[in-house]
Amino acid sequence: MATLTIQKERIKNEGGVVVLPLKKYHELCAMAVPTYYLKGKAAKNLDKLVQEGLKEYKRGETIYAHSLKEALKLYGSKDNKN
Repeated sequence: MATLTIQKERIKNEGGVVVLPLKKYHELCAMAVPTYYLKGKAAKNLDKLVQEGLKEYKRGETIYAHSLKEALKLYGSKDNKN
């Protein structure tokens, strides 16, 4: 059995501590993300958008970025070069 030591002051400052199995933690994380089910025209439009994105990816027309902000900056500079 492993022993874990946490300072009482830190627990007080952070409002408490929760200990749970990793599997349960992953389940809770998955439930935190909302699930949307699209139907009809919205579903078809999304399917079309995904297909177009996959085609652009295969053609090498996508950009790599670490964040959305960086991606938008790179995308904007790409448009200015054309």
